[in-house]
Amino acid sequence: MTQIDTPGLETAPAPRAATASTRASNAAVASVLPFADRTGFSDAARGFVATIDPPTIRNADGKLVWDLTSYAFVADEAPDTVHPSLWRMALLNLHHGLFRVSDRIYQVRGFDMANMTVIEGDTGYIVIDPLTCVETARAALDLVRAQLGDRPVTAVIYTHCHADHFGGVRGVVDEREVRGARVPVLAPTGFFEHAVSENVHAGVAMSRRAEFMFGARLPRGARGQITTGLGMTLPLGTMSLIEPTDLIATTGTERVLDGVRFVFQLTPGAEAPAEMNFHLPQFRALCMAETVSQQMHNLYTPRGAQVRDALAWSNYLDEAIRLFGAQSDVLFICHHWPTWGAERIVEQIGMHRDLYRYIHDETLRLANHGYTPTEIAEMVQLPEQLSNFWANRGCYGTLNHNVKAVYQRYLGWFDGNPANLHPLPPTEAGRRYVQLIGGPDTVLARGREAFDAGDYRWAAELVKHLLAAEPGNRPARELQADVFEQLGYQAESGPWRNFYLLGAHELRNGTPPAKERASGGTDLAAGIRAELLLDYLAIRLIGPAAAAEHLRIGLHITDTGEWFLLTVKNGVLRYTGGGMEPAAETALHLNHLTLAALADGGITLEAAERHGTARVEGPRDALERLFALLDRFTGAFDVVAPNPPTGANA
Repeated sequence: MTQIDTPGLETAPAPRAATASTRASNAAVASVLPFADRTGFSDAARGFVATIDPPTIRNADGKLVWDLTSYAFVADEAPDTVHPSLWRMALLNLHHGLFRVSDRIYQVRGFDMANMTVIEGDTGYIVIDPLTCVETARAALDLVRAQLGDRPVTAVIYTHCHADHFGGVRGVVDEREVRGARVPVLAPTGFFEHAVSENVHAGVAMSRRAEFMFGARLPRGARGQITTGLGMTLPLGTMSLIEPTDLIATTGTERVLDGVRFVFQLTPGAEAPAEMNFHLPQFRALCMAETVSQQMHNLYTPRGAQVRDALAWSNYLDEAIRLFGAQSDVLFICHHWPTWGAERIVEQIGMHRDLYRYIHDETLRLANHGYTPTEIAEMVQLPEQLSNFWANRGCYGTLNHNVKAVYQRYLGWFDGNPANLHPLPPTEAGRRYVQLIGGPDTVLARGREAFDAGDYRWAAELVKHLLAAEPGNRPARELQADVFEQLGYQAESGPWRNFYLLGAHELRNGTPPAKERASGGTDLAAGIRAELLLDYLAIRLIGPAAAAEHLRIGLHITDTGEWFLLTVKNGVLRYTGGGMEPAAETALHLNHLTLAALADGGITLEAAERHGTARVEGPRDALERLFALLDRFTGAFDVVAPNPPTGANA
């Protein structure tokens, strides 16, 4: 298991108030969106059974893992520093406790970013998506047992490979029961590989950007973090993973678990690279995992990940309607609240289907007229029928960045204009723009004029160049922070708000300190194939410094029996595998978890030798030279002002 590492809240100057422009922008939303429709509120409260008081969860050491009391300020009307639609979502996400979905189907909501669904089988509980961490999952199951009876867990289902849907599994089941074939663990094919690999190669950059997307370091409040959109926030507990014992490979596959019949639909490449929905015919209930939610989802996630397939996603939703729509009386999902009634279920799935298809088709239609992604993102507007449907609102994904995702998937980063084929890096472009405009003082003056006029996007563009040229310019940092703050207050998307507000926070207070990398002795590390770990080791090699080296090292993973030959040549680390010991003067013998820790930078070779988990055979020189050539990623880089172009080659 690994501890989810999120820095604590920091003392910071008080955020600014909303400007007149922001107040007017947010007030205008009330006249456009159907706020009189309160169906979501009645659905979110329906079936409430019980909760814990206070709504807090602690780990074994007494440290807070989950705390909804910090959101007590979310009530009544939206303040002028929050987009009214996002405030509505915060109110809805605050519902917490055990809820009855239908006969024998329950959900624990508001104990984590995601929901845990529990189905009463003939002899015990079938657990769907055991949350992000052990502590929240255990608390959820404790509540279930307190209200419904102390019964064993008889099966676990992971709907997809994102950590908030599997990380708490050890809080609901003992691995010995799984390995003893007493408790099956089901998942879509490809689940394990994607679960352990998604955050490896670009993991440090993705983790740093996730701080912005989820806003965990922001203070809670009407001028700070209020919700992620998918849920209130991420828990700060212990993440775990148990490898599935039963992989579902095709749509239409059926299983009977503890007397309950499941019919599965595979949806790879939509919301997740490995994901599945399922239908429960005897209960006329449909689980759409995360392919359906109560808001627009991401075709591109701002924390960074591979772009999702909007066309495939739309087609899967259409298939789900055909397969299960008429046979379903309740739709439940892995975030947010259920939908009841066959007609409403078909409407909700259909609205999502048409949303993603509309974004896909309009983007490509305009691309085929020669428009660029930035232009298309400004041009595409949803039809009122789609835009005013609450479950299509952009409280998480946005129309703007989802349009760009479709363009990227088909046409890549380049917009076709030769001027953008080889642009200057931000620092150099910024220096020249500042000089052209008339110097730093002139840029600041023009930026303040744009800010005072409520033209925040233009203000951000102007000051961006000054910060690129002079990252330490304090007046520029303060002005850009003020700009970001107002953009955050106007954002409907929780991630956009968090990006803007944490950007403002770091401009005023600096970036967080460097963090030590995790040791790799985790459930996730145990599941990462040796080849993936060696690929990551190759990413850490500082190419320019290694260009003149020629190294050959044998690598023996003692607990799996694997042998590899590592070669450093031409600034590249390559490896070849095989069952035989390679011909190399130097060999490194170590177990799999130690390889994970070394690849991740969480342990040194000398420390591994002292612990007895690594042994060097032959001359040490090649190994010492290799490890001296490995870069270290701390995650302490600046996001809102460009990093200098030098240093990365050091």
